[in-house]
Amino acid sequence: METCTHLDAIKTRDASGNGCVECLASGGHWVHLRRCPSCGHVGCCDSSPGRHATAHFHASGHPLVQSFEPGEDWYWCYVDEIAFEREGEDASPSHR
Repeated sequence: METCTHLDAIKTRDASGNGCVECLASGGHWVHLRRCPSCGHVGCCDSSPGRHATAHFHASGHPLVQSFEPGEDWYWCYVDEIAFEREGEDASPSHR
């Protein structure tokens, strides 16, 4: 079974806001939101026009993203290219 080798990047649960930072600043829109567990940046998913969560990974080097959608508890590791959930973790943060 494959595992993510970047679990040490999970540092914070504080989100930068309730929407994609870049879309809110530019008047853009998003489909789904993702949160960086390293710094709390909230960006839009790759189905959104801006793809700001992935852009944040490329700009910052932060390897993980977590769904910021209600009821979704998964993470994605850009480096290891693997999706995973953390057993025993409290409910994931999400926008309202």
